[in-house]
Amino acid sequence: MTDDTYTHRPGQVESDREDGDSDATTDHAAPIERGKEEWDWRGWVLVGVIVFSFLVVPAVILLLPPVAPFRFAYLVLPMIPAILLGLVAVWSAQRSN
Repeated sequence: MTDDTYTHRPGQVESDREDGDSDATTDHAAPIERGKEEWDWRGWVLVGVIVFSFLVVPAVILLLPPVAPFRFAYLVLPMIPAILLGLVAVWSAQRSN
């Protein structure tokens, strides 16, 4: 690669200097760099909902139909992860502002 190609570095802004020298300074309003995010209870809530939605409910759907009524097993059970994933998506979108 040549030296005249642009490479984006999160958190850095090139200043426009008249002499052509690009001085990289840190922009405090820039998003957090990859790998420096914090993992807190909100992340574990998301992981829990995903595990529940993609592992627990499908296993229950596979094991329950001989015992449960058709409507409950194939219509109500899939609605639970759909509602949970929708709520978590709205919650995380509001938290990102």
